[in-house]
Amino acid sequence: MSRFIDYPTLASQGYQAQMALERYIRGCGIDHALLELVKTRVSQLNGCAFCIDMHTKDARAAGETEQRLYLLSAWREASCYTERERAALAWAEALTLVAARHPEEALRAELARHFDDKEIVDLTWAIVAINGWNRVSIGCNTPAGGYQPGQYAL
Repeated sequence: MSRFIDYPTLASQGYQAQMALERYIRGCGIDHALLELVKTRVSQLNGCAFCIDMHTKDARAAGETEQRLYLLSAWREASCYTERERAALAWAEALTLVAARHPEEALRAELARHFDDKEIVDLTWAIVAINGWNRVSIGCNTPAGGYQPGQYAL
């Protein structure tokens, strides 16, 4: 396995800018548990081991159940997610996979049933942020497995 490139140190201004976006997302008002589900699902789609490790641990620390985390990759077939969570997960998948297909109007309408416009923008920023973290973590070979909940102070 190739070596980890210490991006927080080598590009500290970029890292701090991304952390500023995380602080905004954390305080935007969207439920922390929902954000952890979204971050985990996006990280699954992108294959980011470090971020899957981080966000499943943070989700558990926020009270998420093992069963819901186990079923997350098959959320469409699982009955344990709310309509609001389903709308957020569908939006997260659509934006993460936007190169393959742009979100359909029906998806936007379903999202609008559960989130107001400000929440949609905030959820979109959260999806943008985790996709960015995934790419940096994968690109810099961030090792997975050692993360502890709350390790990174916002």
